[in-house]
Amino acid sequence: MLIQNRLCALISCLGPKPSSVVILSAALFATTATAADAPASLRERLSSAPFKIAYESYVNDNWEIFVMHADGSQPVNLTDTPTEHEHYPQVSPDGSKICFSVDQGEGRDAVRSLYVMDSDGKNRKKLVENTREPFWSPDGKVIGFLPQEYPKFNVMDYYTKGMSFYDLATGAIEIHPNNTNIYHLYNPGFSPDGKWVIATVHAGMGFDHTILAIERHGTNIVDLKIPGCRPCLSPDGKQLAWGSGDHEIAVAPIDLAAARPTVGTWRLRIQDHTNETYHVDWSPDNRYLTLSRGPASKGDPSKPGTFQAACEIVGVYAPGWNLCAVSAERDGVVELSPAGAADFVMLTTNGFSNKESAWFRPPSKSKE
Repeated sequence: MLIQNRLCALISCLGPKPSSVVILSAALFATTATAADAPASLRERLSSAPFKIAYESYVNDNWEIFVMHADGSQPVNLTDTPTEHEHYPQVSPDGSKICFSVDQGEGRDAVRSLYVMDSDGKNRKKLVENTREPFWSPDGKVIGFLPQEYPKFNVMDYYTKGMSFYDLATGAIEIHPNNTNIYHLYNPGFSPDGKWVIATVHAGMGFDHTILAIERHGTNIVDLKIPGCRPCLSPDGKQLAWGSGDHEIAVAPIDLAAARPTVGTWRLRIQDHTNETYHVDWSPDNRYLTLSRGPASKGDPSKPGTFQAACEIVGVYAPGWNLCAVSAERDGVVELSPAGAADFVMLTTNGFSNKESAWFRPPSKSKE
């Protein structure tokens, strides 16, 4: 600013302004204004965001649930249980509780159960055994879950039969009205109005592999006719993000108000031609996305509490996998490569099978 003022004084003393001076003045002012008005970097914006992110990680031969700030700083191990394996954290809409899966035992004798705890790790409670991939109702009073298909454990994510809902106040379990026709689902999630459950189906319900909208209190089932898996609705219910392929996350508008929900034109594609990309999740303000990325593998079943299958599956060790964040406010293609580093931020870098991120706004009492 001091340089600008001195230049202005100099120019005013020159009388009529030569064009070269005008150009110099404009160029200096433009450069200064650009520096002052430059938008904050993605990491800077994340560092000021009032959110946290829960995720699963494999440390010291054990699956644990961690929580970190939105920029990846200050990770904290919430579970720290050497004899139990915690996965798949899902945070309640008000940010006060986390439901998650716990594996006890090894191999086909493992038992995967539904648990809940406060979002600071306190008041841990077991709810139901032999369950998969829990998800919260919009009011945070009910946890949906997918019962295991058969008594013996199988790590495959679509090893499910039916859909149930656990009432946290009463402990009562409600069965979906179309329960007998629901099977081989995974990665379910409620729409914000509670009318639909969006999930992937694999070799079940008359479908090969697709993403469905399942009516919560009825029997309607709608094929959204998009390739891929693991859908995640934005908190405002207006957009859908999902894994459109092993190396791409897609984002598109979705119309949930119609009798048959539809997905619109894809507007954002996040691509990594080297690593696989999975497990996308939205920030509470709809502005950011996180996803896990890393090399393809079949895991390492010699590690305690792990299984051999595609490494994106819950319970399969994914060496080299980390979490990254991308702005959801842009359109086009984001390349997750060094050349496109300005468009994304790595939130973890240790490669400890970091997967299944879940954003939340901490309750006021736990804000730092």
